[in-house]
Amino acid sequence: MQQPWQDIVIASTQAQGIGRRETLQSLWSGYGVIERVSLIGAPMASVIVKRVMPPDASVHSRGWNTARSHARKLRSYAVERHWYAGYAIQCDVSCRVPQVFAQAHDAERMLLVLEDLDAAGFSQRAASLSVSEIRPCLSWLASFHAKFMGCKPEGLWPTGTYWHLQTRPDELHAMTDLRLQRAAGPIDEALAQCEFQTFVHGDAKIANFCLSPDGTAVAAVDFQYVGGGCGMKDVAYLLGSCLSEHDCAAYESALLDDYFAQLRFYLNQGQSPFEVADIEQSWRELFHYAWVDFYRFLQGWMPHHKKINAYSRSLAEHVLQDLGVD
Repeated sequence: MQQPWQDIVIASTQAQGIGRRETLQSLWSGYGVIERVSLIGAPMASVIVKRVMPPDASVHSRGWNTARSHARKLRSYAVERHWYAGYAIQCDVSCRVPQVFAQAHDAERMLLVLEDLDAAGFSQRAASLSVSEIRPCLSWLASFHAKFMGCKPEGLWPTGTYWHLQTRPDELHAMTDLRLQRAAGPIDEALAQCEFQTFVHGDAKIANFCLSPDGTAVAAVDFQYVGGGCGMKDVAYLLGSCLSEHDCAAYESALLDDYFAQLRFYLNQGQSPFEVADIEQSWRELFHYAWVDFYRFLQGWMPHHKKINAYSRSLAEHVLQDLGVD
């Protein structure tokens, strides 16, 4: 990255210059920044620039600033770069992602120049959604999972999601729920041994979905933790990120019906060799396991998190009994 990032932006967008810069957010633990950069004399009015610049000493509000954490973050940015270089082009309008115009990197720093999804018609963000409003996001996940069903995650995380057990030994050790701690391995094994593996987004919370003004179309961003896995991990994480505890409990079955109907549509549309009924039977049985897999991470990472609620505890008890963990 010897060339200044502004020059890379100008060259990749055919702009004459750079105008106003707007900071959208800082990266986790101060590892960089995401900006909207206005362009002068370019075919597009603006782009999104993600710059990774690790601090000399990372700061974490709960003390998770270890060498392992630093290495995991750097790996996540390398994965995201590889995702945009080798896989993003396979996503179509049904699982929309931003176009990448340029990328550059050295040992620890990285630059991505991405399409501004606001200008592309996905200008809305949401902190929560109703049961009906979440359906376009479920459709996005279904299309994404169908598209990469059976693919090998080369250059990505072998197992996607930022809470994957193998990458979170510190949080596992910090758990006080010893039954759930003992079940962590068997839960992970059940998800890993599922016959049907796809790519999971890995951080499919509502904050990483950009919505059209009418809420009927969505695009997704932030592919630092994309990798292999059971699609239920994304579905469980999405529902927990934007629905109330009551709605999760009341509409779990109906929302899974919606997701699998869309998965069936996209797999059939792509003439997939996989039997949709077999996938649905396997994955439905693993939905609670996927939910409790994330719940296990929260128990060690932030035991007072709002997502540690009666619904999550009831699913955990169901899985623990299923596994025969005393």
